[in-house]
Amino acid sequence: MAVDKAVTAGTESATHADLPAPIDRVASLACREHEAKERMRGVPEEVPVALTFNGTAYAVMMATPADLTDFAVGFCLAEGVIVSPDDIESLDVVSHESGIELRMWLSPVRASALSERRRSLAGPTGCGLCGAESLDGVLPPIPRVGEGIVIAPQAVFAALSSLATAQPLFRETRAVHAAGFFVPGEGFVSMREDVGRHNALDKLVGDLARRGIAGASGVVMLTGRVSIEMVQKTAALGASIIVAISAPTALAVRAAETAGLTLIAVARADEFEIFTGRHRVATPPIRPA
Repeated sequence: MAVDKAVTAGTESATHADLPAPIDRVASLACREHEAKERMRGVPEEVPVALTFNGTAYAVMMATPADLTDFAVGFCLAEGVIVSPDDIESLDVVSHESGIELRMWLSPVRASALSERRRSLAGPTGCGLCGAESLDGVLPPIPRVGEGIVIAPQAVFAALSSLATAQPLFRETRAVHAAGFFVPGEGFVSMREDVGRHNALDKLVGDLARRGIAGASGVVMLTGRVSIEMVQKTAALGASIIVAISAPTALAVRAAETAGLTLIAVARADEFEIFTGRHRVATPPIRPA
C-alpha cells in the first residue's frame, strides 16, 4: 500500500510545512473577580478535510490537521470503503487554500464496489441525517466481535489515570477529543486526538491497521460520549471492549449488545459502569441494589 503520506499543494511538490499546524495561538483576556490579564492560549486548528476516491468526491469532514494518513485509512476501514489498508493504492495529502484533500486511488475491486454502493443509495429523496442518503443507510449491520480479552478493574483504572498524560493536544488546548488503544501490561500503544470524537477514533483505527496491531488485543478508550457511530467503528476495528469517560446513548447500548461488545462508560478514577458484556470484566462480588 502506497500510503506513506505525500503532501502536495495544487500541482506542485510541497512539504508538511504547507499544512496548517494542529495548534494555533490566540490572544484572550482572562478575567477574575478583581483583575483581568492578557494571555496567549493554544487552541486546536479545525479545517475542512475532503476525502476523494479515484477522482470523485466522497465526504468533507471538519478535522484537526494531524495524523491525516491515519485518518484516511481509518475512515475508509470504518466506513467499509476498504477491507484492508492494501486496498488503497496511493494516497496524497493535498493542501488547498480552502482546506485539505485526502486524495486516494483504490484498487479496481474496491473502486467498483464503492461505485455499486453509491448507485444503490442514489434516489430522489434524502433523510439529511449524518450525510446518509437514505434511512436504510443510517444503521448498517454491525459485525459481531470476537471474544477478545478479559480485563480487571485495576487495569481500567490504570488506563484512566494515564489518559491525560497521553494527550498532548488536550493538555495544551483543553478542546480536543481523544481515542486511545490500551493494552493491559503495556499501557497505551496508540493515542490519536481531534476536534471531532469520530475523527479521533478513525485516526486510531487507521494507525492500528497500518501498524498491524489487532483490535482484539486491547481496549478502546474514548473521552467523548458513546454514540452508535463509535460502537460501529470499534466493532469494525475488531476490539471487544470500549471504555468511555462520558455516558452512552440508548441506541449505542443496544448496538453494543448486538455486536457482543463490552461497553464500559461513565468511567472515573474510582468507579465505572458496565452496560454490556460483563463477562469480559473480572468484577468483584456484586452487592444487591
